[in-house]
Amino acid sequence: MTMNFTIETEQEVDGRWIAEVLELPGVTKYGSTRAEAIAHAEALALREMAERIESGEQISAPITISFAA
Repeated sequence: MTMNFTIETEQEVDGRWIAEVLELPGVTKYGSTRAEAIAHAEALALREMAERIESGEQISAPITISFAA
């Protein structure tokens, strides 16, 4: 199973960056730089997927995950 996630970024008026994983509602993180926001969002997305696998919501077959920002 291959999972492809798209990360959308935007710089806020106050200078912070926000990164959102479009395929996972609620997976949104801030960072002081674009790269930091992306890294935080990727980590949160992986935690979300792990939670889904552990709860039986997601099939626990071998998976490949990729991110594109």
